Amino acid sequence: MHHTIFRRCSIAKVAVLLAGLLIWPAIGAAQTVSGQARAVQATILGATTVLSDTGTLVDSDDAREASLSTGSIPSLGTAEVLHATTISSIYGWDSLDSVASEASLGNLSLSIPGNTIAADLVMARALTPVSGASTAVSSLDGLSINGLPVAVTGAANQTIPLLGGRVVLNEQQTSATGIVVNALHIVLDGLADVVIASASTGITPATSTPSPTPSPLPLPLPLGL
Repeated sequence: MHHTIFRRCSIAKVAVLLAGLLIWPAIGAAQTVSGQARAVQATILGATTVLSDTGTLVDSDDAREASLSTGSIPSLGTAEVLHATTISSIYGWDSLDSVASEASLGNLSLSIPGNTIAADLVMARALTPVSGASTAVSSLDGLSINGLPVAVTGAANQTIPLLGGRVVLNEQQTSATGIVVNALHIVLDGLADVVIASASTGITPATSTPSPTPSPLPLPLPLGL
């Protein structure tokens, strides 16, 4: 009889504890990473061409790469040695860990109605560390527009007007969690939107939910039950 009562009390206590665990909310969520790189994304009259695109990182252990020896952009031109890579180097979520992306190509030759654009090398790099601010940089060697050499300052968002549009060099967009850099962004209003060498990285911090005060446990069942 005493064994039966003890067994019933033990089962009741376990059931109560399990119920408490089920209603206890999860505390916090893991940090997440993002990263992507592509050599070319060109939209002409609504038709889009993408070359050497890594796709996006799926977790902190991911690394992706895409490359082409040559690439053709319909109705625009060509490029060579297209390469893109994105990697999450997260090991212990310490200050030395980071997410990095890079995109590059060479021998760029574009002919957009009314404009020609050429470059020996176009490259974009982005980096987001676990601790600290995101950074980005672009390299544009031998850049010329309509046959004239362009003095690349290296400053973010250097803008050069075009007939009916503009060219933005080292275009950067930053946020609290990451950065996007486009080495060369060509816009002809209503006609073309061309991004050459784009890289993005980001780390979203974990979000924590304050622990609520747990509901009081029910009183133990009477021994006679």
